[in-house]
Amino acid sequence: MVARHIGVLCTNTETCGATPLTVFAGSCDIGQNGPMENFVHHYGYLALFALAMAESMCIPVPSEITFGFAGALCTAEVAHGKPLNLVLVILIGLFGELTGSLVAYTLGRTAGRAAVDRYGKWILLSHKDLDASEAWFKKYGNVSIVIGRMIPIVRSAISVPAGIAEMAVPRFIILTAIGSVVWIGVLASLGYAAGSNWQHVAKYFHAAQWPIIVILVLGLGYGFYHRWKAVRGTHGAS
Repeated sequence: MVARHIGVLCTNTETCGATPLTVFAGSCDIGQNGPMENFVHHYGYLALFALAMAESMCIPVPSEITFGFAGALCTAEVAHGKPLNLVLVILIGLFGELTGSLVAYTLGRTAGRAAVDRYGKWILLSHKDLDASEAWFKKYGNVSIVIGRMIPIVRSAISVPAGIAEMAVPRFIILTAIGSVVWIGVLASLGYAAGSNWQHVAKYFHAAQWPIIVILVLGLGYGFYHRWKAVRGTHGAS
């Protein structure tokens, strides 16, 4: 039976693989976030940049774990070697988020309307919807970007509608930077404060995600259903 608890002792690298995985206080504990924590543990700042960029390109990477664990690795008792630097963790994460966000923004701006032309009837969107979205972004875009960068799942996709709405690039970058640095800073600081207790804190991150995910899924389902009824009614009338 594979041991999965924190209390399993790991006395050398052969017990846990070629190199130590996420080690806490003499234990070999990869926790429920093992692969991601192992990646960050082994590749440090490069892993942070890659994961931050991926998440901002609509890939669902849990930044709560990425930057929370990176913050914990800024403490000597977790790093078991040279700790990461908290300021660099935040700055490199910010740079990765900006890079990925600009890729997603560019995709939305250059291909968004073309995609609606080609696949609009399948995804229940029209140019009228895009015009409405653009008008909404002009009115509430600033708040949407900043707050959206601090909401799980939403933060991964918010750049695409900003691109479709053709938000000014400098404004998009500034707002994305503000939301991202707050989010990354809070997560990394919490991980740093938790230190060797990080695995316990990570469980609360997981628990907090589910209500948000459920609300988003229900909201999307409700919106899709009403949009489908509207489109069906339009086709029936014609």
